[in-house]
Amino acid sequence: MAWLLALIFWLSALAVFWAYIGYPLFISLLARWRPRPHRRADLQPLVSIIVPAYNEEAVMADKLDNLLELDYPVDRREVLVVADGCTDRTPEIVELYAPQGIRLLFHPQRRGKMAAMNRGVTAAQGEILIFSDANAMMECSSLQAMVRNFADPRVACVSGVKCIRPDRPVQAQGESAYWRYEARLKAADSLVSTAIGAVGEFFALRKALYRPMEEDCLIEDFVLSMRLVMDGWRVVYEPAAITWEAASPSLSGEWGRRARNAAGGYQAIERLGGIWSPRHALVAFQFFSHKVLRWTAPFAMLLALAAAGALYALPLYRVLFWAQVAFYTLALAGWLTVLLRWHSRWLQIVFYFCFANATALGGAFRYLFRTQSVLWTKVR
Repeated sequence: MAWLLALIFWLSALAVFWAYIGYPLFISLLARWRPRPHRRADLQPLVSIIVPAYNEEAVMADKLDNLLELDYPVDRREVLVVADGCTDRTPEIVELYAPQGIRLLFHPQRRGKMAAMNRGVTAAQGEILIFSDANAMMECSSLQAMVRNFADPRVACVSGVKCIRPDRPVQAQGESAYWRYEARLKAADSLVSTAIGAVGEFFALRKALYRPMEEDCLIEDFVLSMRLVMDGWRVVYEPAAITWEAASPSLSGEWGRRARNAAGGYQAIERLGGIWSPRHALVAFQFFSHKVLRWTAPFAMLLALAAAGALYALPLYRVLFWAQVAFYTLALAGWLTVLLRWHSRWLQIVFYFCFANATALGGAFRYLFRTQSVLWTKVR
């Protein structure tokens, strides 16, 4: 029995290490040693910018002004705002921009983001579809940088970069650090073979390759882009296509966002079953290392703690047990500094790491018990 518990401990510890440290180092080195660059060139195809929106009156005018200021020819782009189910002034604000070419697609019933995307694509005329969230503000040159990647005929989808505006609260600092870490990982994945998923706040794909998806999809950007990869296309990451967002306004808001994404991750594992085919070996390895292990890491952390506790009589595992207890105690201390509004960078890093994994655990239960709605609940 002791050998089995020891095996559980070391496999669990290895899974957490590989997910957060081992794989990022490995894929970064592989990207340097064996890069697979793709062709870029200046292009100006007709693009359709689709903005799904639900009760976005607080940001809609800023968003439309932002889109109108993009460094891209006006006659080579169209903007469609799909404002389904809105009960605020979002449709009225969009209609004010009609003289500047902004089109409103309004429907009184709200069925979720995927349904809005499907409806927007039906009305779009562009060769390239650009999906952008209402609260995501694009840098002026981002659109031009993004479409350059479509000069390579193997590229089906391009992911932009999500940046979080700097702020003092721990969720802002934690979210910002996470997306900087994720940006490096996506860039390396992209250079090795393909980016593992697109950033839903800002991504592009060829309209000819768009396929309407299930309306109950929780992380539509990820599933949509990975299905293209499974069909033999390439998803690339464009570091110059930058979009900015505010962080979640509270830890409870960050919990809801991350738990929803984790629930969507488990849904994606189910819906992307074909990715485990031998013909997708490299992509399956990237998917498992980059995403699956991240979503399942909290279970590995709990197993490592339980196994070390069960082997407490052995000196090595007694030390490892108390090392884990000390780590989680530091996380609790970090949470206390957040509640008391004290600043302790290292304690709050430990806290946010444990907090992020706790949200993944919450997402797993949301998926298991089917309690995660496809409709997004605003936390602004």
